[in-house]
Amino acid sequence: MEDMVEKVELLLQQKNDAELKNYLDNLNISDVEELISELPEHGPKFIETLSVKRAVNVFRILDFHAQERILKKISGKKIAEIINELPPDDRTSLFSDLHGDTVSILITHLSAADRKQALALLGYEENSVGRLMTPDYISVKRTWDVDRVLKHIRQYGKNSETIDVIYVIGDKGVLLDDIRIREVLLADPETKISDLMDGRMIALNAGDPQEEAINTFRMNNRTALPVVDKENVLLGIVTVDDILWIANEEYTEDIQKIGGTEALDEPYLDINLFKLVKKRVGWLIILFLSEMLTTTAMQSYGGELQAVTMLAFFVPLIISSGGNSGSQASTLIIQAMALGEVTLADWWRVMRREILSGLMLGVILGIIGFSRVALWTTFSSIYGVHWLLMALTVCFALIGVVLWGSLAGSMLPIILKKIGFDPATSSAPFVATLVDVTGLVIYFNIAMIVFGPVMHH
Repeated sequence: MEDMVEKVELLLQQKNDAELKNYLDNLNISDVEELISELPEHGPKFIETLSVKRAVNVFRILDFHAQERILKKISGKKIAEIINELPPDDRTSLFSDLHGDTVSILITHLSAADRKQALALLGYEENSVGRLMTPDYISVKRTWDVDRVLKHIRQYGKNSETIDVIYVIGDKGVLLDDIRIREVLLADPETKISDLMDGRMIALNAGDPQEEAINTFRMNNRTALPVVDKENVLLGIVTVDDILWIANEEYTEDIQKIGGTEALDEPYLDINLFKLVKKRVGWLIILFLSEMLTTTAMQSYGGELQAVTMLAFFVPLIISSGGNSGSQASTLIIQAMALGEVTLADWWRVMRREILSGLMLGVILGIIGFSRVALWTTFSSIYGVHWLLMALTVCFALIGVVLWGSLAGSMLPIILKKIGFDPATSSAPFVATLVDVTGLVIYFNIAMIVFGPVMHH
């Protein structure tokens, strides 16, 4: 063992890297591991020197502290190689033990593509804030003075994604505060950073869903927010441009689903025609089958239709008014839900508002419908002697249908979300169909009540 250590120390003194590589590559893996524990300060150098496969095998058998020490010292390229080559179970156990500050150093060393992969390997879920973080930020210690901070920014600021905000970190990389750059620029050079800290900071958690981050950005008007782990160690930052990108993707997907197509994963004009048809056909068939219920509903009121033929003329008008108000309501609610303005807990407030707005809209349309029948009657006798009954039927049916449409449209997304479906998929067309069928029932029942006495003659 001692011969080995002497031999290696000699090669290190001579800076004979080629010979060192040759020597290390021919040793047993366990010998290299012993070397690293004998000469810990040269551990990183040995790992860098070994060929990738052997480096990984040595790295695997080191104890965790040695692994952590080495990761902090070797080059980004080598880190990426070792991490990618590590067997998944070793990699997972390494990552689950790593402390936040090592993780943040790791991320810094990796290229954007490798970083994505490493963050995935680190166990950050696909839609979590952790996947968005970039390590390009400026962090300083609370004991530094402004002068030293500015020197630090001059040296490292070029690579930073944003220098609007600098982050104060304590031992082991724990985030203490964030300070806006203007406060640093306006302070005296001798001022200590600890004097500029106000302890008010907003941080995202690496495991949070990205949607929460969108809301936090919306509430706090920041260009970037720090991301911390469970121990409050600063891992990286998320910048507002990444968040806008995500918010936009979520929004586009929701808007497409509102129209009752599945979300398109590629731009409309690039998508294969058959794929486009496939995404639309499922919904159309479901809606078509549901609309058949409309026909069934009409057939069951055949007797009334024969008695008052006029009723049939108003069917399209009544049905589409209900469907339209329902689609409007569901689109508004889904948008509000996507933007986080409405949550499941708000259902009663939504319902109250929709009952009121549905009533108002219904009354407005009802008055227009009533006037239409009354006006026509002055010019022609098409509505016959019972024109007033007809006008009342249309008026009340519109109030009923629009109110019901607004209610169904606003509650459906909330109910779907509650049962765990995506509210955006179900929306407009679904509501329209539902309201069509029920709208007919409302219309004919009101007609039966209004025309009841006349029909029995």
